[in-house]
Amino acid sequence: MTRTGKIAGTITGVLLLLVVIIIVVIATFDWNRLKPTINQKVSAELNRPFAIRGDLGVVWARQKEETGWRSWVPWPHIHAEDVILGNPPDIPDVTMVHLPRVEATIAPLALLTKTVYLPWIKFVKPDARLIRLDEKHNNWTFDLAKGDDKETTQQPSSWSFQLDNILFDQGRIAIDDDVSRAQLEILVDPLGKPLPFGEVTGDKKAGTKVGDYVFGLKAKGRYNGQPLTGDGKIGGMLALKSEKTPFPVQADFRSGNTRVAFSGTVNDPMNMGGVDLRLLFSGDSLGELYELTGVLLPDTPPFETDGRLVAKIDSDKGSVYDYRDFSGKIGDSDIHGNLTYSQNKPRPKLEGDLVSRQLRLADLGPLIGVDSGKDAERSKNAEAKKGEKSAQPADKVLPYDRFETDKWDVMDADVRFKGQRIEHSASLPLSDLSTHILLKNGDLRLQPLKFGMAGGVISSTIHLDGSKKPMQGSADIQARKLKLKQLMPDVELMQKTLGEMNGDAEIRGTGNSVAALLGNGNGNIKLLMNDGLISRNLMEILGLNVGNFVVGQIFGDDEVRVNCAAANLNLQNGVARPQIFAFDTENALINITGSASFASEQLDLTIDPESKGVRIVTLRSPLYVRGSFKDPQYGVKAGPLIARGAVAAALGALVTPAAALLALISPSEGQENQCQNILSQMKR
Repeated sequence: MTRTGKIAGTITGVLLLLVVIIIVVIATFDWNRLKPTINQKVSAELNRPFAIRGDLGVVWARQKEETGWRSWVPWPHIHAEDVILGNPPDIPDVTMVHLPRVEATIAPLALLTKTVYLPWIKFVKPDARLIRLDEKHNNWTFDLAKGDDKETTQQPSSWSFQLDNILFDQGRIAIDDDVSRAQLEILVDPLGKPLPFGEVTGDKKAGTKVGDYVFGLKAKGRYNGQPLTGDGKIGGMLALKSEKTPFPVQADFRSGNTRVAFSGTVNDPMNMGGVDLRLLFSGDSLGELYELTGVLLPDTPPFETDGRLVAKIDSDKGSVYDYRDFSGKIGDSDIHGNLTYSQNKPRPKLEGDLVSRQLRLADLGPLIGVDSGKDAERSKNAEAKKGEKSAQPADKVLPYDRFETDKWDVMDADVRFKGQRIEHSASLPLSDLSTHILLKNGDLRLQPLKFGMAGGVISSTIHLDGSKKPMQGSADIQARKLKLKQLMPDVELMQKTLGEMNGDAEIRGTGNSVAALLGNGNGNIKLLMNDGLISRNLMEILGLNVGNFVVGQIFGDDEVRVNCAAANLNLQNGVARPQIFAFDTENALINITGSASFASEQLDLTIDPESKGVRIVTLRSPLYVRGSFKDPQYGVKAGPLIARGAVAAALGALVTPAAALLALISPSEGQENQCQNILSQMKR
C-alpha cells in the first residue's frame, strides 16, 4: 500500500470512529442534563415559567415510510414528561398548561435545508386553564422577549418550521373568565376518524371547502352566573393555522331552558377573523339572553329563532354581529327580520328591522308587565325561578310590574317593528302595529307607536327616561276615526250605528311601573263619541256591571241613542277630575262629576241625569259610583231630586272644556256629527 493510501485509510478510519463515537454518545447521552438550560431559555423567551420536570429522552429509530438509502437514516423520537407552562407575572395562579407527556419526531435530513420538520407531535392528556382577570389581563396573550440587537431581531430567520399533525388523547380545558363570569370545564376527545363538514351540517357544497371535524367537545359549568352544559365538534388543530380554509365548529349549549345551537365556520381562527354560522336560539324569555350574550332584550313569552350569524371580529374597532334572515316564534306569534349588534364605544348598539305576519296580542303583554291567560301562569313560573314574587297586589288593577331600567344604559338600540296582522279578542279589535324603538344612554322612546284599531288609528309617542331615578315617563296619544260598530263587532245592537270615537291624551309622570307613572301623573285626557247606542243589554254583553246599573236606573230596559258623549279630564298628581264628562242622548242629558285616583285606585263619582221631556226618564235622583277600580260600589244617592234645567245649565257654563273638544270631531263620510252641533251650542 502506498503512503497516500495509508493516509487516506487512516483518515477514513478515524472519521468512521468519530461517527461511531458520536452515535454512541448521542444514543447513550443523558438528555436530562439539558433540562436546566432548556427550562431557562424557554422561560426567558416566553416571559413566564416553563419546566420539564420529568424524564427527557431521545430514541433513534428508522422510518418505515422512507425508501432507498434514506430508510437507513435513524430519526430522533423525543419525549418529555411532566411539562408545565406557567402564567404571566400578573396572574397569581401558577400553571397554565400541564402535559403529562409530550412526544415528537424530527426529520434529521430536513435540518440540512434549515427546516425544522415535525411529521407529528402528540400531547398525552393535556390540561390547560385559560384565565382572564379583566379586558387587558389574560394568560393566553404571550409577551415574547425581545433581543438586545435591534438589527438582528428585525431580520427574518432563514430557518422554517413545518408541522404535519397534532395528536392527543382526551384533553381538558378549564376557563375562568371574570369578564363574562364564566367558570367552564371543557373535555376534548378525538372522534376516532374525521367527519366531513357537509355530513354534519347537511351542506354538501360547503363541505368541499371546509375542513373536517376531528374532535368532540363536552362543556359544563357556569356562564354569566348561569348553569351551562353543552357538546359540540371542532376541526383539527392544524386547521387553526390556516387563513384560507374555514375552521369548522358545531355546538349545542343549554342554560336552564335557554338553548343556543350553531354550526358553521370560523375564518382565520388564530386571529378570530370572523364567523359564519347557522344559529338557533330558544328559551323562556328573550330577556334571559342578556346573561348569556350581553344583548339587552325585553321580557317575552317563550321564543325560538333560526337564522344566519355573520360576524366580523375586531378588538380595536369593535366587532359587528349580523343575525340575518332569521325566522321564529315569540309565544304564538311569528317573528322575522335582520338585526345587527355592533360593539361600539361608549356602548354597543342593536339595529334592525323586525316583522310579525301574525301577531298574537297576548304576547305583547309582558313588554308592559301585563299577563293574560296562560301567559300569567308562565310569568309566575318565571318569577319563581328568579326567586322573586310578583309585584302585582291582589286588589289592584293597574300593572305594578317594574320596568328594569338599571340595564337600559348597557346598550343603545334603533329597531323598527311591524305587526302586519294582530290576532285579538273581539273586545279589542286591533288590526296592525308599527313602532320605532330608540334607546340611547338609558333613554327609551317609541317614536311613533301606531295601532290600527276598529277602522281607525291610534298614534302615540312614548318616552321613558330610564336614566332618571325614579324613571320619568310621558305619553302623547291620538285616537282617530275608531268605528263603534268595529269596536264592538259581536254586539248586534251597535251594528246599527255609524258613530265614531276620537280622543287625545297627554300624560307625564314618574315611577318604574305603569301604576306608579299614573299614580302621580299630570296631563289631560279628551274623548268624544258620536252617534252611539246604549242599553242594559249592551252593558251586560260588555260585562260592565256599573254601566248596567246606571243605564238601567236612568233608561230602564230600552235601547237609547247617544247623540254625543264628551269627556275632558284633567289629571293632577294622579287624580283625574272631569271638566266635562257628559252624555247627550235622545231622552236625557247626563253629567258626571267627581274624581278617580290612580294612586289609590279609588272612584268617587256622581251621575246626574235630566230628562229632555221627550219621554219620562225613570230616575231624577243622582247616582253614585264609589270604591276601588277592581270592586266599585254603586247606588242611588239619597236626598233632593235634581232641579229641572240644572244639568243643562251646568254643562252650558263649561265653555272652555267644550270648545277644546271640537278639534276631535272627525265626521263620518256623508254623516252629520251630532257632537259638533251640541258642542257649538255649548260654546255659544
